[in-house]
Amino acid sequence: MEDVFVVSAVRTPVGSFNGAISTLSAHDLGSIVIKEAVKRANVKGEDVSEVIMGQVLTAGQGQNPARQASVNAGIPYTVPASGVNMLCGSGLRAIVMAVQAIRNW
Repeated sequence: MEDVFVVSAVRTPVGSFNGAISTLSAHDLGSIVIKEAVKRANVKGEDVSEVIMGQVLTAGQGQNPARQASVNAGIPYTVPASGVNMLCGSGLRAIVMAVQAIRNW
């Protein structure tokens, strides 16, 4: 079994109800985070093989907010994207799922 390393970690800001970021949709915030993660890892969007995004409260965000965020971030349409909806643990669960996917590649 090979070791898996996190080479970039980015998260959305934490805001308050009706606060400064309340006008941004979840997928808009997600695309900002994905762009920054790709930039920090010094990779190109076309080098990304899969996007797994943690998110809570997806109601009213349309189908697959992770997909919307990845495409808006410049990740090619050919790259699969999925979301994890788990209260408080969605981001951590997304990382665990990514590690499992890489190890089983």
